[in-house]
Amino acid sequence: MDRTSIINRIGIEYHTSNIENGEYSYIKAAGSKKNLIKALGGRVPEHYKLDIRFEDSDTVILVETKQNHLTSTDEDQLREYLLEERAINYGKKCICVLASILHDTIKVWKSAVDSEHLLPEETVLDTMAHYKSLFYMNKVNDREKVLKKTYALNELLHKMDIDEKLRSQFVGTILLYIKKIVQNEGASKIDNALREKLNAHWQMTSSEEIIAAIKNTLNGLLNDSDHKTKKIELLQNNILNNQKIKKLTLANWIEILNTVLMDIYKYIDADSSEGQDILNMFFIAFNKYTGKADKNQAFTPDHITEFMCRLTEVDRTKVVLDGTCGSGSFLVQAMVKEFADCSRGKTEAEAKALREIVSGSHIYGIEADENVYGLATTNMLIHGDGNSNIKLASLFDCKKFIETANPDIILMNPPYNAKPIGIPEAYKSTWGKAKESKEDPTKGFVFIQFLSDVIKEMNTNREKNGESHKEVKLAVLLPVSAAIGTSRLLTDAKKRMLENNTLEAVFTLPDEIFYPGASASACCMLFTLGRPHVNADKTAKETFFGYCKEDGFKKKKNLGRIEQFDSDGNSKWKAVEQEWLRLYWSKTAIDGLSATAVVDGNSEWLCEAYMKTDYNKLTESDFQQTINNYLAYLIREGKIHES
Repeated sequence: MDRTSIINRIGIEYHTSNIENGEYSYIKAAGSKKNLIKALGGRVPEHYKLDIRFEDSDTVILVETKQNHLTSTDEDQLREYLLEERAINYGKKCICVLASILHDTIKVWKSAVDSEHLLPEETVLDTMAHYKSLFYMNKVNDREKVLKKTYALNELLHKMDIDEKLRSQFVGTILLYIKKIVQNEGASKIDNALREKLNAHWQMTSSEEIIAAIKNTLNGLLNDSDHKTKKIELLQNNILNNQKIKKLTLANWIEILNTVLMDIYKYIDADSSEGQDILNMFFIAFNKYTGKADKNQAFTPDHITEFMCRLTEVDRTKVVLDGTCGSGSFLVQAMVKEFADCSRGKTEAEAKALREIVSGSHIYGIEADENVYGLATTNMLIHGDGNSNIKLASLFDCKKFIETANPDIILMNPPYNAKPIGIPEAYKSTWGKAKESKEDPTKGFVFIQFLSDVIKEMNTNREKNGESHKEVKLAVLLPVSAAIGTSRLLTDAKKRMLENNTLEAVFTLPDEIFYPGASASACCMLFTLGRPHVNADKTAKETFFGYCKEDGFKKKKNLGRIEQFDSDGNSKWKAVEQEWLRLYWSKTAIDGLSATAVVDGNSEWLCEAYMKTDYNKLTESDFQQTINNYLAYLIREGKIHES
């Protein structure tokens, strides 16, 4: 990265040199050294020849280049140039860049050269337009405020008699409308002036016109989407054509729109990774409120989807599939992860092109329930599209769709109580009377067995075509009973999974992980599909087992399980997550936390069966809880009966 490259990248048309070698002299700009000293309040400058300066309207970019690694002395020098810039050209917005020629590294500051104004995500030199955009939208991410206001918004909708099952998708469509109207206004920040301007516009309309405007927004967003007609129909029939929503007065609509604008959208910078995470938290929060009415709903917590994305190493090169995608939590988290990776080492334009590839051809989902399918579509639109490859169908009818997707990673939380009537006969041939039962006796294994069979057939065809064998990472949430159950059907299901796939790891998750929805205890299983668990020489590698009962979250009334922070403001969950991943990656066994073991289909697939107890942490309540858990297990398995 030489000076010519830097000038061409930022924009040669903005380069403002006033001395030889393309440099910029603040003494010459001031008219004399005496004038510069006077402008600096009597301070004599040590440095006054800046390597490269750019200017466009009210924005300047100051670039100082160095041959080797960047030092604090270099920062001091750049800070001096910034002082001179402000003294000579008062009122300019300033971006300051230090660039290492030999090591091709940069450091970027906005408005001041200090730790508070350093932009750590700016690791690649970009264009003038990009740097100007850093000053445009004045939005900040405030996770705590959004969470509190989400609860308040839910109460507002309750007061307006909007059904719980409508609220998540309703606020999602409103958020999309707010985002669009703010963009149309060209607003540089969200403040009272913008609110008053929008209110004046809404006051001149009617409830029907606001609904029509939201419909037009959705129509535009889905313009290039597959199955657009069906998606529009679901969004309109399920939400905007609902009688209770049609009964909202203009005053109701303005109150809702103002709340979303000033209490939610204002505190989410959707162009940042953190903002995308907060958007997901906002959407999931409404799903939790809905979940209180249905204890069979298991909306996967955001931090668990993020953990599973890290576990499977999602990045911008991977195609991700969720065969039972629900509201789209896994797909959103995977897309957010891939979007963030698109920016790594890339300019804004390069990252944008990569993000279009991700949203268009890396995210695939399948959902059988029409209402939830609409929810997933809205969720993906809120996060920047990615909805095109979500299919309304049963997983078992989507073999060709999965083959077309050709996934590298599968993330899933299949239904634990699926009705056998919806499962193909081929998978029920050995079930006997269980075929007539109310729930899937494999506790969800049948869903991942189907995926395993699809990958197996894909590999058979690849071998015939002389192509390399494909391995797919599968992270799935299943009930603990699936891991420890000893029924014939469960044992057979586990044996079948190990015929063509490797069980890499199983993590026991915290109790009530789905609170306030489903009450099932769950574990996360990690498989490598396409690699048999037992090698040709009859050896098998050890499986890692993690005991992950504490995740740094606590139950809180009306808010679900809430992330906790230490006295320094650091997330307890982030520390826990890093420890879980560290133990897995290093395959380390620690008493009370983890273990490794060689297992087969007859084995228990849970850490508790293999890890050693850390006796230093045992209490009487731990002993009692263990007895209670074991008793509950015996009753559940029918080995003893309550009297």
